[in-house]
Amino acid sequence: MTTRKEDIVIIAGARPNFMKIAPIIRAMEKSPLLRPRLVHTGQHYDDSMSGSFFRELGIPAPEFDLKVGSGTHAQQTAEIMKRIEPVLDEISPRAILVVGDVNSTVACALVAVKKSIAVLHVEAGLRSFDRAMPEEINRVLTDQISDFLFTTEREANDNLMREGLGAEKIYFVGNVMVDSLDYSLDHAISANQTIVDLKLPQNIQDNYTLLTLHRPSNVDDEVIFTCLIKTISKISQTTPVLFPAHPRTISSIKRFKLESYFEGSNFYLLQSLSYLSMLGLLKNAKFVMTDSGGLQEETTALGVPCYTLRDNTERWITVTQGTNTMVGTRSEKLLNAYDDYCQGNLKCGVRPELWDGKAAERIVKVLEDSLVESK
Repeated sequence: MTTRKEDIVIIAGARPNFMKIAPIIRAMEKSPLLRPRLVHTGQHYDDSMSGSFFRELGIPAPEFDLKVGSGTHAQQTAEIMKRIEPVLDEISPRAILVVGDVNSTVACALVAVKKSIAVLHVEAGLRSFDRAMPEEINRVLTDQISDFLFTTEREANDNLMREGLGAEKIYFVGNVMVDSLDYSLDHAISANQTIVDLKLPQNIQDNYTLLTLHRPSNVDDEVIFTCLIKTISKISQTTPVLFPAHPRTISSIKRFKLESYFEGSNFYLLQSLSYLSMLGLLKNAKFVMTDSGGLQEETTALGVPCYTLRDNTERWITVTQGTNTMVGTRSEKLLNAYDDYCQGNLKCGVRPELWDGKAAERIVKVLEDSLVESK
């Protein structure tokens, strides 16, 4: 007798989500019990932030595209909620799977729980303990209404337990971001090829640092952002800096009139790059400067030194076990960290427990054993 597959709606909204859903979809497509139904909210919608990731990660075309687009946090969250409800009514899924901490995550989880649809949260329990971060609010709220909480590290389990969530909901499975990284390494576009394609000087191929900045607390604050750009410009005088920039970051550069720091220098402002191009640059970089949570994880997985340009992180395991150093946004701390690099004082780390490329398989096994069998 053929077993009917249970529909699991998988939500993708923003660039960080795409790397996380790709291995889950691959693992779920092999399951005799589960069927993934992909919904793209359109929170990130242009090709550099969305389309190229789908192609390079082998993600199938979404069954539904909500085309939400940009807006304030309230506008975007509300619009996603309005547009996901009829999709859930049409599919009537067994569960909805959300990843990370973007607006799409909390919006879709809220609609699902009100319709008595099980919510599965991948990357649960991470905490920066900074409620001024919109992502922290999204993380806390999503965890509180989820039925299955899949964690990347044991400290996340402790965070959830302290917040009163039962151990029976929590599953330590590892990091799906690392699943995607390991799967894609052999297909990464070499740093040399990307440098040629971007028409950058060939002599920087083996001596550059990679920079990303996108968090509103950094790029929307003129004083902080200007200080960071000035400081990193000094670093670029001895170590070339490649800066693939988020569209909102480029807007801030223009708004605060910072273009001159990239003219005739080794500080290269680039458009957003595809995942495979970024991966090639990342693994060949001397070190990375970033405010991205995902890059903190990827540098730890690759063993590349990382300096995080924030005062807090929700991924402390990359600091305690990995290659990540918190330097904040002050010029002095960043320059001190660069001096350490120049003197050869590089932080060595290890891959954390279960960051082994098999997290998605564990998630699917839990769902087969606990979600389908309990029906």
